[in-house]
Amino acid sequence: MYHLIDETVSFIRQRIGDFSPEFGIILGTGLGKLVTEIEVQHQLMYSNIPNFPISTVEFHSGKLIFGILNGRKVVAMQGRLHYYEGYNMQEITFPVRVMRDLGIQKLFVSNASGSLNPDIKKGDIGIIDDHINLLPDNPLRGPNDEQYGNRFPDMSSPYDKLMQNQALQIAQKNGVRAHRVVYVSTPGPNLETRAEYRYMRLIGGDIVGMSTVPEVIVANHMRLPVFAISVITDEGFHAELKPVSLDEIVKVAAEVEPKMTQVLKELIALQ
Repeated sequence: MYHLIDETVSFIRQRIGDFSPEFGIILGTGLGKLVTEIEVQHQLMYSNIPNFPISTVEFHSGKLIFGILNGRKVVAMQGRLHYYEGYNMQEITFPVRVMRDLGIQKLFVSNASGSLNPDIKKGDIGIIDDHINLLPDNPLRGPNDEQYGNRFPDMSSPYDKLMQNQALQIAQKNGVRAHRVVYVSTPGPNLETRAEYRYMRLIGGDIVGMSTVPEVIVANHMRLPVFAISVITDEGFHAELKPVSLDEIVKVAAEVEPKMTQVLKELIALQ
């Protein structure tokens, strides 16, 4: 895989010149508008980047954006990749490897999720402290590349505690309802059944989504500090579930996005 990453990084560097991003950002479902806060220096379509997977989800733009956010140099993925799109785990996490080789020092991840916890309501923000991986594959399966990390990376603290605390303080200051949460990652693309929601709550989950964990595993493999934030778009803890459409989820994500954007902007400025 290394020669593919090297080829992709070389291509990108030829187009961004001496711009060197400090932080990488992955924007999830309905959360692409953060890029309007970025002073864009360069942008590349995924489809124009060698070896780069292309997001097939209609509401994901598929752009790699380089610029300044709150005084810091960032590279943002406007549109992430999911297991349910048919990609394997190495393809899903390929952009994280590329961003690391471009020089990022920390990774910021966002997603939309459903609540498993009655204390966490639609429209709230989740600051991810830990996760439960229910995906059927692992991005580290197969030969290990020692130049990225060791064969058996530790995952006892996959999300940076200091950044979690800073984010919770920022949220409180701005009047944003935020919770420290455990995220459950499932393959998708279907939403969960009532029994599945109960099961995931019983095993310790607070929220559930279809992404994030593969990227976090690979970031930890490369010893890259991670912060992850989730917009709660629906509630799965009710005894009688009402059907939820993807349009509704995207609509709620867009409504809550300004809160997430505020927290991320202020957090990045503190790093």
